[in-house]
Formats: sequence, structure tokens, C-alpha cells
Amino acid sequence: MVIIVGLGNIGTQYENTFHNVGFKVAEKLAQKLNISFSKEKYKSLLAEGNYKGNKILLCKPTTFMNNSGEAVALLKKKFNDARIIVAVDDIDLNQGVIRYRERGSAGTHNGLRSIVSYIGEDFERVRVGIGRDKSKDLADYVLSKMDNETMMIIDEATNKVVDLILEKI
Repeated sequence: MVIIVGLGNIGTQYENTFHNVGFKVAEKLAQKLNISFSKEKYKSLLAEGNYKGNKILLCKPTTFMNNSGEAVALLKKKFNDARIIVAVDDIDLNQGVIRYRERGSAGTHNGLRSIVSYIGEDFERVRVGIGRDKSKDLADYVLSKMDNETMMIIDEATNKVVDLILEKI
């Protein structure tokens, strides 16, 4: 089984914000796999499907970003042998830049820090660069809505991430 976790914050006020790029990846994967987020369990919204003979579980934690580790730990406990891939935004990468790692540190990302604190560093991660507006407070920036031009850049990047994840499966 492959568990793909898209990090973000639940609620309409967070839609199309920089911090919800991981949710966008999960939603696009669901669309591509023709499945929907129809269950709520393990402190997550879940979508189940199959891809090339692999059982897929898409997850959008309902814990809010900084507590994402709670949801991932519950999934890890239930599906101990599952491969976990986390999709997340990254302020330390330029907008649209993608970085894939099989394991590693959380860097500056609080959602990844939460996951690492619960299950360690042994999970894959795909980071989508959102850049950083140094004229804004960090929290204000990541929770701000993207303008149309930025949305196009991030949309293209998340499409590439979906393809990358499916290629890795």
C-alpha cells in the first residue's frame, strides 16, 4: 500500500493559500485516479483506489498543518508496512520548483516537523516551492491567497508532482 499525504489546512478560508499546496496535490491525484475523498478516519479525509496493482490511500489531515504528525502516526500505526509519500509546500524553494527526497529532515516546515516528531524521518517527501515574500510575516504569507499568476505557476508544478508521484509508484 502507498499512502500519499497532502499537507494543508481544512476549511474554505484556506483554499488557494500557499500552505494548501499539499492538499492541491492530493486532490489532483484523486481526480487523476478517479476517486473521491469520501471517508473521514484517522484524523484525515481519505480517498482509496488502485494504481498499477498498488492500493493507494490519499490523505488530507484534518488536524491543521502544525499537527499533521498526529494523523500520519495513526495511519502508520494502522498500515505499518505502507510506503508514505508526503506532498508539501516549501518557502525555501522558488515558486514552482519541485524537490523529491526519499527521506530527510523537516527543514523549516512545521507540518513536516510534526510528522518527523511522530514517526521519524523515514518517509518520502515531495516539496513544491512557493517562494517567500520577505515583506510579509511568514505566517501571513503562507496563509495568504495566491494571485492568478502564482496560481498558474503552482498549478503547473502540482501537475508535475502528480506525474512524479505516479511514476514513483
